[in-house]
Amino acid sequence: MESTKNNEQQDLHAPIPRSDPYKLAIFDSDGYLEPFRGHFEYRYKTFLQRLDEIEKNEGSLYAFSHGYQKLGFVETPEGVYFREWAPAAKAVFLTGDFNNWDRRQHPLKKDAFGNWEIFLPKNKDGSYPIPHMSKVKIHLCNAKDEWVDRIPAWIQYVLQNPHDLSYDGVYLSQQKEHRYEWKNPRPPKPKTTLIYETHIGMSSSEPRISTYREFADNVLPRIQNLGYNVIQIMAIMEHSYYGSFGYHVTNFFAISSRFGTPNDLKYLIDKAHGMGIYVLMDLVHR
Repeated sequence: MESTKNNEQQDLHAPIPRSDPYKLAIFDSDGYLEPFRGHFEYRYKTFLQRLDEIEKNEGSLYAFSHGYQKLGFVETPEGVYFREWAPAAKAVFLTGDFNNWDRRQHPLKKDAFGNWEIFLPKNKDGSYPIPHMSKVKIHLCNAKDEWVDRIPAWIQYVLQNPHDLSYDGVYLSQQKEHRYEWKNPRPPKPKTTLIYETHIGMSSSEPRISTYREFADNVLPRIQNLGYNVIQIMAIMEHSYYGSFGYHVTNFFAISSRFGTPNDLKYLIDKAHGMGIYVLMDLVHR
């Protein structure tokens, strides 16, 4: 078992095979694309250049995909690291409730790859410098010499301000007392799938936006009784305009706060797993 596991891990870190940009097989199967060959070749060569850069600097595309483990907020026994990738920025500061929104108190330092970093040590009483569920933003000088406030790109939870409809990042502590404790293992992938496509906010029989926990407690049992073994959750990422059905995303790593907190979503997924239901989430990265 250990040998098989190691082989799988090695495969994940192996370089992605390259094809000759001038011999793309798609033109053999679809002659109607021939007039656009030059554009296809340009896009593919550009992709290969970026892939080479990623594999050279990160080791593999798989390793690069785990950037969320080191970017954003990362707690250690000594304090909190915050990292943001902003290669065109000229200056970056971290601000929020924890420093009374002082936009010059906590400057970040930039490395050669456009990553900005700051370390905030624990308070003298041993508590972390940023309280759980407090609001945070970055204040930066962009390439046009404009000072702007932005939501951290790797933030996992954001809340909309009811006064001006803008968004604030929310700091989620990674300490045990704030983490969700999983109760059920992930079920095995079903050999055949019967998928129930759902939208959490529209799942209530009442004329209002429903929540993750309401869906878990009231709708999942009905889905199970109907014989479905997979649910596909639509519009799961945070989006500013509810009528867009979630296709105009606000943040790539934050789930929609309209339906509850990340722990509420974990409760839903955990309960589905306990019922033997596999969970798919519809992600829109644009």
